[in-house]
Amino acid sequence: MKKTVIGLIETVKINGKEVLARIDTGAEYSSIDESLAEELELGPVIREIKIRSASGKTRRPIIKTKLEIKGKILESEFNLANRKHMKYKILVGQDILKDGFLIDPEK
Repeated sequence: MKKTVIGLIETVKINGKEVLARIDTGAEYSSIDESLAEELELGPVIREIKIRSASGKTRRPIIKTKLEIKGKILESEFNLANRKHMKYKILVGQDILKDGFLIDPEK
């Protein structure tokens, strides 16, 4: 399988809107800011999962949506989180990256 090379920051498209996303190989799951999800009318919540993060353990709602990275369209799950204090409103984790992406930190 040919890998798509991406950098640590990539422009992704969700629901027709382009947003900068942080690529994080250390994150098991992908995450989207809850206010951005509301703005893009994403949903419904399909379930909840337990997430371990630097701030401890929490339960987060999960939504499923389509995401486009470098021309690849993938349907994936995102947990909803308060990312207002973060520079990037979307975090792309291992659950998406395993679908044929190679990360080049210099890109």
